[in-house]
Amino acid sequence: MNRRPFLKLVSALTIAGALAANAASAETIRIGAVAPKTGPLAGGATVTQWPSIYLWVEQVNAAGGLTVDGEQMMIELIEYDDQTNPGETIKAVQRLATQDDAHFIIAPYGTGLNLAAAPLFDRYGYPQIAVSAITDQQPELAAQFPNMFFTLGTTTALAADVVKVLSDMRDAGQMGDKVAMVNVADAFGIELATAAKPLFEEAGFDIVYETSYPLGTQDLSPVIKGAAAAEPDAFVAWSYPPDTFGLTEQAMIENLDVKAFYTAVATPFPGYGARFGSAAEGVLGAGGVNPDSPAFMEYAAAHEAVTGAKPDYWASATTYASLEILGQSIEAVGLDRAAVTAHLREATFDTILGPISFDENNSNADFWTVGQWQGGVFRGVASRGRDGTVPVILKDGWE
Repeated sequence: MNRRPFLKLVSALTIAGALAANAASAETIRIGAVAPKTGPLAGGATVTQWPSIYLWVEQVNAAGGLTVDGEQMMIELIEYDDQTNPGETIKAVQRLATQDDAHFIIAPYGTGLNLAAAPLFDRYGYPQIAVSAITDQQPELAAQFPNMFFTLGTTTALAADVVKVLSDMRDAGQMGDKVAMVNVADAFGIELATAAKPLFEEAGFDIVYETSYPLGTQDLSPVIKGAAAAEPDAFVAWSYPPDTFGLTEQAMIENLDVKAFYTAVATPFPGYGARFGSAAEGVLGAGGVNPDSPAFMEYAAAHEAVTGAKPDYWASATTYASLEILGQSIEAVGLDRAAVTAHLREATFDTILGPISFDENNSNADFWTVGQWQGGVFRGVASRGRDGTVPVILKDGWE
């Protein structure tokens, strides 16, 4: 556990002045954060989740804190590493609620960990803006857990747009209709594979190879060798960060010959492009951005300046927007969690993604669904309402 108020990196004199100005208020806003720093999903959370949290807290505190009932209150961040273990997520949320007396708790990272924590968020009355939970069960979950909100789209939307991208390529004569489809065997991968299979079949694709593998699998060579033996035109993996990297490495080793290669989470990470270089060209993945939009460029510059790392090309900005939403709600109605939850349902929020409001706990914001590495940048090629999509290119080898 690590408690850390974040102050903007300015001169010592300015910091001292800020501290003096806030000395009259001994109380801070205690905000908890639970996400992997170790375990299989650490590679995702340390790119998408933790840096955006640090950026937001640093910027809020640099501005003097959040205004609560006319008083400026600094944020105290209380962090826990859940080790990519649902049991540890539950224990950490329990501790934040009952021992650390956190005013608010930032939702965990990943679909499975959010689902594991949802009963505790509900029990203790914490709003749960589950940024990285992608599921078709949103209506049922919102009914069961009224404090749970969603921002990144649904399973079917993500899967359907992958099918649409590949259908357009096939219909343009760029590839055939044989697909190899694999998935990580956790909530995220299983639900996506379940949604995607009938969509591929309805679109006239032939799934020539299909398998799953446990989260944290180290040797993915059998998966790629099995896919290669089926001679697919496209390879689709509903994958999490470690397997996204592992599957790509094995595809390069086996020289997997496909016209479309798709891996899901972590494909939009800057580290993916850095690791695979020119071999990443043409790789499709989950999400996307318009990297040329002024709003994203401004956010990316601040992200790198404060955290020393670039944001990803998908959910980093949405994570930051969810924190903007939380902060605006706290400033509007104070520290009462029930009042904040009600405000989340009713208000429209000004974020780096534009105006966001919630309809039956689901964000009305447009979202990216498919991106592709093109010219060293991961650009959005399909979305639900976003501007700036670019045409898809063929995967042309691994060199």
